[in-house]
Amino acid sequence: MDHAQATTTLEAALAANPRDGVAWSTLGHFLRRAGKLEGAIACHRRGLEVAPATASIWSNLGNALAEAGRFDEALAAHAEALRLEPDVPAFLFNNAVALRKAGRFKDTLAMIGRAEAGGTRTAELRWERALTRLQIGDYVHGFTDYEARHGLASYHGRPASDRAWNGGPLDGRTLFLSTEQGFGDAILAARYVPLVTAQRGRVLYECHPELRRVLSGLGAVAVLPPGEPPPAFDVEASQMSLPGLFGTTLASIPPPVTLAVPDSSREKAARRLGAREPGTLRVGIVWSGRVTFADNSRRATSLARFLRFAEVPGVRLYSLQKGPPEAELADSGVAGHLVTPLGPDLDDFADTAAMLEQLDLVIMTDSSVAHLAGSLGTPVWNLLQHVPYWVYGFAGERTPWYPTMRLFRQGPDQDWDPVFVRAADALRDEVRRRTGR
Repeated sequence: MDHAQATTTLEAALAANPRDGVAWSTLGHFLRRAGKLEGAIACHRRGLEVAPATASIWSNLGNALAEAGRFDEALAAHAEALRLEPDVPAFLFNNAVALRKAGRFKDTLAMIGRAEAGGTRTAELRWERALTRLQIGDYVHGFTDYEARHGLASYHGRPASDRAWNGGPLDGRTLFLSTEQGFGDAILAARYVPLVTAQRGRVLYECHPELRRVLSGLGAVAVLPPGEPPPAFDVEASQMSLPGLFGTTLASIPPPVTLAVPDSSREKAARRLGAREPGTLRVGIVWSGRVTFADNSRRATSLARFLRFAEVPGVRLYSLQKGPPEAELADSGVAGHLVTPLGPDLDDFADTAAMLEQLDLVIMTDSSVAHLAGSLGTPVWNLLQHVPYWVYGFAGERTPWYPTMRLFRQGPDQDWDPVFVRAADALRDEVRRRTGR
């Protein structure tokens, strides 16, 4: 039954019996899946009006509240579900997810331990533990748990293989390295490919077309588009399994990959950007990642917030934004005046890399361009949601994955305003440092 059919059926049931608490909560579940969080929360609350002792409704409410970023309320709802039914695996799991999203990592691991002590052994629970361990820098155990992703219903990569590579010498064998997840993950993991080729084997490298040129110098014997059946190979691995296969710790992270930037892209960038204006900083901006990414609404923001950087004397802004959010620039009335739009000139990541080489700084919310800039060594200020992608940890201004990246973090209130105030102040300092203005 699809969302529309389910909603129609539930609305009919509630019209016949508005005191059916489970029906209210089921409607809330479907609304949450459709992204209608406020409606979902209201439905769960209505269900609790008539069935206040139903633990499943409290847990469903906690899920919707956590997804809406209302973590204190979410954790209170999950606590009530567990008070009513302390040992239900689904309720323990839901509480663990909310704790992780709230940044309470020690409590998350304790909740996962409680579920495991009760006999729960699922890929989903292990995946939550992987994300938590990686976030706190426990890479030794985190990357082991990270393999649980192959068992998730939401996993879109190749299934687990009976020819999985164990990370040892290849000795002439052929390894197929498959891609998964997004562009940024592919750039992140590309640093390991030279380590793979050093194992004396032949590498077949699966690569998004948009990344093919910029990742063309990795030493693979063949570069394959995603989804095509590969030529014959002996062993295989997912690119995002490479950190674990090489036993990565915080102290042993390899340097970022060396990117290939074609002369044609550099010539295009030079033509588009023209001569430098003396005494000014060229600052690139990106305010959204790929909109199809499930967590993009939490990590992204709007162009309007970035316009405060145009108020800083000595700063010229250049938009590197691609995709549907690019329309915000056209609608803003500042395109070509306060912000130079580069998006129409970017045909792939090689073009973006060439533009980044011409910029002094990039300020952005997290997306693949952050990984690209970090790999190039271009200074990049990454404005992060409260619980960001695990490579950024959970505290501090630096990440060992990208030495030229500076991190500006949301607080537990998930408010972007203080983040942008700090970044604008830092930008004024940067202008003074570089230009004396």
